[in-house]
Amino acid sequence: MGNIAHTYYPQSGFLVVLGAGESGVGAAILAKDKGFDVFVSDKGAIATAYKEQLLAEGVAFEELQHSEERIMQANLVVKSPGIPERAPLIQALRGANVPVISEIEFAAQYTDAKLYCITGSNGKSTTTMLTYAIFQNAGVNVGLAGNIGKSFALQVARSNFDVYVLEISSFMLDDMYHFRADVAVILNITPDHLDRYDYKLENYVASKFRMVQNQTANDYFIYCLDDEETMKGLPLHPTKAIHLPFTQNEVLALGAYLDEERNIVINIPNQKEVFTMNIEELSLQGKHNVFNNMASGLMAKAQELRNQAMKESMESYVNISHRLEHVAFIGGVNYINDSKATNVNSVWYALESFSSDIVLIMGGVDKGNDYEMLRDLVRAKVKAIVCIGTDTLRINESFEDDTDVIVNSSSMQDAVEIASYLATKGDTVLLSPACASFDWFKNYEERGDKFKEAVMAL
Repeated sequence: MGNIAHTYYPQSGFLVVLGAGESGVGAAILAKDKGFDVFVSDKGAIATAYKEQLLAEGVAFEELQHSEERIMQANLVVKSPGIPERAPLIQALRGANVPVISEIEFAAQYTDAKLYCITGSNGKSTTTMLTYAIFQNAGVNVGLAGNIGKSFALQVARSNFDVYVLEISSFMLDDMYHFRADVAVILNITPDHLDRYDYKLENYVASKFRMVQNQTANDYFIYCLDDEETMKGLPLHPTKAIHLPFTQNEVLALGAYLDEERNIVINIPNQKEVFTMNIEELSLQGKHNVFNNMASGLMAKAQELRNQAMKESMESYVNISHRLEHVAFIGGVNYINDSKATNVNSVWYALESFSSDIVLIMGGVDKGNDYEMLRDLVRAKVKAIVCIGTDTLRINESFEDDTDVIVNSSSMQDAVEIASYLATKGDTVLLSPACASFDWFKNYEERGDKFKEAVMAL
């Protein structure tokens, strides 16, 4: 099962949680339940709801500072994925040989549930939510956690699920050492968050492949045969797990592929019933969503779910907010909220999903983006770009020869008004930023909500 031996880390003593967000507060509650002396420290302000939770649980905490002397006395530290490895406090803890781990690593010690773990540069949330929906609809006692939903640690502490579907980011993987995924999924790997990886793609790839560390010959590894970086990384990061690849380019004996009639075909070892479903029947359309459905379908087969239950879910599933979310159809113009597209590859997927005559709203905090991969799609499909956020210069420079109009805006409302002016009947106004949101907004959700508000105010 998906648990690690309890001897890797101290099972009592003084435990410090760095960061009082969803994962941190959950870890603190689990640690308290397991008998640790717990202290939570957040350099920023703690949200009221989390503060109330900590007070109700009787967990000691501080905000707006890290009391380093106290923290350095810890036997074990659980840190927020948002705190970089190079932070001086983390370096000091490492130097003192204090184990610093992620919430997922910590919580996995205390559950025997089967762990379905999904990572990738794009499509993580959609695939995680789709898989969760398939499992739930099939009657599996399943929890949803990781980068999405409620804290994994809190659910391990206070719920009793047989299976977890976990969305796992590279930042989480960086602090996972003994954790083992029963089923590990790498959807794709494209340059993202390179500022955290010394601007070296190979470091980011290595982080993603931590997903398969500790897997055994009884586990499954699901990955995309059509993804260049995954295939380059495969020989460098071997695993004993059973390989279940998926592809849209060839026929496979085991795994998932598209046949000549555009049916997804899924076949895994020791199961007689092959799954087939035409891509026209999928509720999530677009080439990237065929990949997402293949990955979810492979996980469903690994859980030995019935074909009919899988098909019903894949036909009816409604996508998550802020990911290619239809907002409104106004004056013959389609308005799409793709605020969750925080990297270039996500924008590529978004542009690939729509026909031409797109007015693209993009920009924010640039993470070292290389816009070259968008050039052909922008040239073919984008009639105008409206820039938002602080880092607009590189977008202007990158696409000045590829589209007729590039305009800077002063707010989301301004951007939507400009886009609606530039769009004509039959066009699509697409918010797909390719950048982080932390300049004008708290997060991508707020950015998407402001876009929706501005659209509805037209």
